[in-house]
Amino acid sequence: MVERYYRRPAIEELTGLSRSTIYNLMQKGDFPKPVKLTGKAVGWSESAISDWLASRR
Repeated sequence: MVERYYRRPAIEELTGLSRSTIYNLMQKGDFPKPVKLTGKAVGWSESAISDWLASRR
């Protein structure tokens, strides 16, 4: 199966978190870090976000 990557606006929609909350949680180590897709673009893997959401239930 091919891994899908989500950009930040999609992550905000999937999690219901704001941009600043996502980055604050990442800084604390409580949210997955993105991977570099291109020189400027980053994205979060679908599996990392799914695992994070499952751990929050």
